[in-house]
Amino acid sequence: MYEPIRTKSVHTMADATDADFPHRSREEELDIQLAGHLAALLTVTDELRALAPSADLDTAAERLAGQVTRLRGGVPPTRATATTRGARVTALHRRAHALAGRALVVAASRADTAAAILSAERMDAHSAALVDPREPITAG
Repeated sequence: MYEPIRTKSVHTMADATDADFPHRSREEELDIQLAGHLAALLTVTDELRALAPSADLDTAAERLAGQVTRLRGGVPPTRATATTRGARVTALHRRAHALAGRALVVAASRADTAAAILSAERMDAHSAALVDPREPITAG
């Protein structure tokens, strides 16, 4: 009525293969995630630089590239060229603000002060760019 199991348990097989599988620490995973967020922010920053050049964006792009290079162990990021001709600058600032926020969360969770400060500065800069300075309505 009962036939014994002839194959190894799934749990036993998993334990045996764990030695062959490379594992990353939580810090390494967070480094990878943070580098990805900062690289995405760098891409949007490069697009903004092409559409609305400014010294602030140039400085931010270089700082972002430096952080991505550091997090990737010396491998510099691939830089974007302007391909979004019809992209609105406001939409790019919103996207950059969101990406900087994600990078800030990851940087804070891994206690990376330099990346957290840079992300917070970029959030502030993109928030300021999103504010629509309207002229006061004058009677007349």
